[in-house]
Parts: sequence; structure tokens; C-alpha cells
Amino acid sequence: MPGRTTNNGIGRPSSAEIAVRGAFRPLASKRAFFLSGLCLLGVAATAPMAFAKTPGEVAVGAVLPDATMTGLTVPYRKLSDFRGKPLIINVWASWCGPCRAEMGSLERLSRLKGASQFTLIGISTDDHPEAALVFVQRTGTSFGHFIDQRLVLENMLGADRLPLTVLVDAQGRVVDKIVGAREWDSPESLKLIGKAFRIRL
Repeated sequence: MPGRTTNNGIGRPSSAEIAVRGAFRPLASKRAFFLSGLCLLGVAATAPMAFAKTPGEVAVGAVLPDATMTGLTVPYRKLSDFRGKPLIINVWASWCGPCRAEMGSLERLSRLKGASQFTLIGISTDDHPEAALVFVQRTGTSFGHFIDQRLVLENMLGADRLPLTVLVDAQGRVVDKIVGAREWDSPESLKLIGKAFRIRL
């Protein structure tokens, strides 16, 4: 619900989800290895968990500072370019199975009739853009994606577990943070988004 961080773990993974997780091999870096473990923790959790904040994390209720985002499938943009319309930021990584599992619903969300009322973007935390581009191609998403190799947005948004979806209002204020995969075009998710942004979907 708006005004608080929501931990929406998806419980025990199904055999299909296990197969999805095996589709991508984790990157050979300490950062990827560490975050992959946190990604799995985010999936398995069934109740809110306390976790350390990332350096410089912007809390729910605060305004995001401006930052330049490196384009992955779109040109470079500043975060402030998206002011004036509610913004949904989905933070993901190519090695994160739950991230891949929810991409289809995010794509469907971006194509809904009411989607013109907000902007949806993805931010990859991959070390290598090649892996991130393969992920985008395989998931078939058409909304814009950026890559955060220098951890600026990852830290700012508090993405110590993936996937993380951040709801930002038209003035750049963080309204909600949702940890874990979900069906973003489900009635429950549409209600959550509509309430956060005060729009009808």
C-alpha cells in the first residue's frame, strides 16, 4: 500500500519457476553472486523481512534526486525527464529468475488502455550490457530499459533484493516500493497502482 515498502515474496517456487531460474547463468562476479542470493530470498519470503538499506537510498515519501541513466534499449535520459507523469521503475537483472517471470505481466501492463497515464521503465543491474540485452530480447518487452553499471540507481532505489518495483508520483516522490515478482496486470496490482497514483485503470 502507498507510503510503505511492500515485501511481496511469491512463496515456494514452482517447477516452472525453477526452470526459468535455470535459463540464465549468474554472472561471474561477487556482486552478481551476492545479489542472486538476495533475489532468491525475495522470492521465498512470505512475510516482511528487515534488510539493510543501500548507501544513499531514497525512502518512501522522499523525492528522488536527478540522475543520468545509461540507455540499454533507449537513449540516455535524466530521471527528471520523467517528471510530470507517474513513473513505474522495475529494477531487474538477467540472472534473476523472478525478474524474468514477471516481465510478461509488465509488458501487458504497459499495453493497457490506461497505461498512457503513467510511464514504465526497466533498469538492469547487470555488470555487462550484452547479458542485459539478451534478457530483453528473450522476454520481448517493448518499454524502455536502462542499465545501472555504476550502482547509482540501484543504491538510490534500495535494490538490495530483486526484482524491485518503485512507484514514483508525477513530482518525483517515492510512493511505494514492492519487493518480489507479481502479476502486474492482475486486478490486485492494478488496484495498487491506481491507489498509489490516484488514477483509474
